[in-house]
Amino acid sequence: MPSKENMNRREFLAPAAAGLALTIVPRHVLGGPGHVAPSDKITLAYIGCGTQGTREMLRLIAAPEVQIVAVCDPVKDGTNYIDWSPTGIRDSVRKTLEDPNWGAGVTGIRAGRTMAKEIIETYYAKKRAAENFKGVASYADFREVLEKEKDLDSVKIMTPDHLHATISIAAMKKGKKVLMHKPLANRVAEVRMVVETARKTGVATHLLAWHAPLTQVRQMILDGTIGNLKEVHNWTDRPFWPQQLALPTDRPAIPPDFDWDLWLGPALDRPYHPSYTHAVFRGWYEFGGGSIADMGNYSLWPIFMALDLPVPYSVEAQSSTSCEINDQVSTVKMNDFAFPYANRICFKFAAHGQWPALKLYWYDGGMRPFTPEELAEDGKTIPATGTLWVGDKGIILNNDLVPAKKMEEYRAAKGLPEPQSGRRGGNFGGAAANAEWVAAFKGGPASMGHFLNAANCSEAIALAGAAMRYSRKIFNEDTCAPALVWDQEGMKFTNIPEANPYLTREYRDGWKLTSA
Repeated sequence: MPSKENMNRREFLAPAAAGLALTIVPRHVLGGPGHVAPSDKITLAYIGCGTQGTREMLRLIAAPEVQIVAVCDPVKDGTNYIDWSPTGIRDSVRKTLEDPNWGAGVTGIRAGRTMAKEIIETYYAKKRAAENFKGVASYADFREVLEKEKDLDSVKIMTPDHLHATISIAAMKKGKKVLMHKPLANRVAEVRMVVETARKTGVATHLLAWHAPLTQVRQMILDGTIGNLKEVHNWTDRPFWPQQLALPTDRPAIPPDFDWDLWLGPALDRPYHPSYTHAVFRGWYEFGGGSIADMGNYSLWPIFMALDLPVPYSVEAQSSTSCEINDQVSTVKMNDFAFPYANRICFKFAAHGQWPALKLYWYDGGMRPFTPEELAEDGKTIPATGTLWVGDKGIILNNDLVPAKKMEEYRAAKGLPEPQSGRRGGNFGGAAANAEWVAAFKGGPASMGHFLNAANCSEAIALAGAAMRYSRKIFNEDTCAPALVWDQEGMKFTNIPEANPYLTREYRDGWKLTSA
């Protein structure tokens, strides 16, 4: 009899936690071999079961159109995860499963594929037993998922950034629809390969950073409310993780339920260290994309869509530095392995369509524009995160003209309703957010979040990563790094060839990546 870890989902499932059995329904009953009817469930493999993966999974398991049939993570079961509160994940699971004692006695922050399987099976047995779901298969290796789950429709990818391209391309080549957390990839070359594979295979895709377009902001600009648009500023309060100043030199043991080799995937071999994994991976050039890849996909992508932005022709990075003392001499510390504490980026765009040439600025690490006079007129200061649209006759902060009286006048003139109070932004995991990609995955029109729509912004974000890395590496020289001039067609920087190696990845043997 197969172990529970490797039990195929075609087999009988009797979740002990709920005491309910789930009946097997053969695929041919649901719609015929290889056929997925619009009314059928989306069968989905959940790849990446860490804290953020768990957080989003708790919302997805309630979606009636989706059936999670497999989970995958190099971590079988771990309690050394990093999160934003000590009991946040545990408390969310308790609420979802309506079990106030779930996780009692567990020390630390727990996640991994065993926990994910337990949560899904318990929820399905308790809340959706009448739908006759099958058991949830469990895997350490995503390649096994794609090979063994023959009737799988889709995958959701919730892994660290360095695995996004590798897994999504493999899935698309197998004809699987792909739902993926941001970014598309953390290298320009891999962004290109992901987009090209999506284009060639034609499978439905959706990048989860997508949310409501900035329709009103676009219209305000076209209405001339701020005159001619000159520049846009966008900033975040990230990073929310430590940025490393040195490579770890100690050699802790690999946790017993952690397949380090699979976690590395395409990345070059290096000794295991917890400082590379879980929520802190974003700070490393190899594994993450920094704050801009974390939050820029949410905030920059709507700007790209609102202004029909192409890929920038120029990118310039300015980054914070750190120092060290060696032999009583203090010097700037060289670093070619981790992102800086703070950055600002300038993207330049040529005139295109109905839009003039303009500059787009990015800030992170606490950097942001200074408070404009128009905002000070309202007695306010610049917020911790936001977007500032600057024209030669005025400004828009986030979605509103400032000062406030200008917005009131515009709203009255246009007959617009008063804005609703609440948090700015979209619900990236709720029913409304799911509706668009679910419809696309069932054969409807492509979602606005599909990979081809994300291409220009994703390439710009990866370009920023390369520019940061180059500018920081040469900071000790007499002059700072200039703006890098981008040849999109040739996929190279034309003025600084030394920066071009940062556009690609050096792959481990057996992990070389190619598009479809």
